[in-house]
Amino acid sequence: MMKRLRIFSCYAGPGLTLAGVLLCALPAAQAQVAAPGAPGETFAAVDKAPGSKLEKPSQPPAFSIAVAPLGFSPPGPIYLGQQNSLASLDFLDENRLLFTFRVPGLIRREAEDTSSSAERQIRAVVLTLPQGTVQAEALWTVHDRVRYLWMLKDGHFLLRDRDSLQLGDATLELKPFLRFPGSLLWIGIDPAQRLLAAESIEPAAKKPAGKTEEDQTDLVVRILHRDSGQVMLVSRVRASVHLPINSDGYLESLHGDGEKWVVNLKSFSGGSTVLGRVDSVCSPAFEFVSQSEALVTACSSAGGRKLTAMTTGGLRLWDLQIPGAAIWPLLVMAPDGSRLARETLVVDHSVNAPFSLGAEEVKQQRIQVFDAANGKLALATPASPVLDAGGNLAISPSGRRVAVLNDGAIQIFELPAAPALADGAGYQPVR
Repeated sequence: MMKRLRIFSCYAGPGLTLAGVLLCALPAAQAQVAAPGAPGETFAAVDKAPGSKLEKPSQPPAFSIAVAPLGFSPPGPIYLGQQNSLASLDFLDENRLLFTFRVPGLIRREAEDTSSSAERQIRAVVLTLPQGTVQAEALWTVHDRVRYLWMLKDGHFLLRDRDSLQLGDATLELKPFLRFPGSLLWIGIDPAQRLLAAESIEPAAKKPAGKTEEDQTDLVVRILHRDSGQVMLVSRVRASVHLPINSDGYLESLHGDGEKWVVNLKSFSGGSTVLGRVDSVCSPAFEFVSQSEALVTACSSAGGRKLTAMTTGGLRLWDLQIPGAAIWPLLVMAPDGSRLARETLVVDHSVNAPFSLGAEEVKQQRIQVFDAANGKLALATPASPVLDAGGNLAISPSGRRVAVLNDGAIQIFELPAAPALADGAGYQPVR
């Protein structure tokens, strides 16, 4: 008998599972922050002057690598607001960077070929640190404008194009890895990198008569074992979802009365654990920082955002207040979970719509790096050019090096070792 897990906004369509478990559409996230002054709390004012520009990094970079000699040129302002993925910056290990970026220019195609309208070329270079010597280089072709590269912890990476994932390494040689029944929209990887979450657009399992071609497709979410590609869970969903996973399960929020939300960790094997009950005027959003720590973002009734770091045991670690003038947040985690970075666009007014933003309204892109254990600010720096889809920031495997694309160079910052995550003593539950 098929076992199904009920989830907020669940859609029970046909052919939903290969493993006896139903996944469903999850809302985007944010959650309650407990009152300031609670035991174990570290409360930091992230931006005391909302809308102001950060003129220089909070500390000088240890060294820099100029990017113009590598062939990189800043994208024009026409791209700002479209959230196109134009570059990626990743550590292969402590002493090597993988830098990839869109190469401007015309794309050659056959006269009747309309499938390549979003085709573009990506240049990839492996740089040794600190000299910036090019160790390997390659030119790839991809066929859309969304994120195309995900770094793995073992010096490998995944390159996405259309319906396929390829596996690459420091030589930049690519090998076939996984192919899906339709175009991949996004993938997610758990902090231990044992599992992949993937969403693709595929032919409908049951095609409705008289519908357009667009109506005859489904959005499909899968959870797969990374090593084998074996599918654990699969579901057809109504709308695109973001599924924050660790190796045990995924986070969801259930709406109660008013601003009340329940935060659950749903196990892949069945059952769930309540992590806390939170307040937010919008649907709470989540990201796993590590296997045992999650970052929850809440919408305050007074405006702006609140960040809460909590453990999978339901303990609150720290809180941050975020002004409304810092928008479109992107998160980057250190591979070991010791640090996290949050980059935002700085504007002089709050923006609620996801895409209604003109280039003249953006004052700056700002990066803030925090210690995951206590929320202490370890680094603040501007980033330029503004890349609203990210890809201009990387944290090394140890969490002690941060690379930022800024002011015509890749700037490398060296930080002290981050404090370790405590065992929970002195922290309070998120109620």
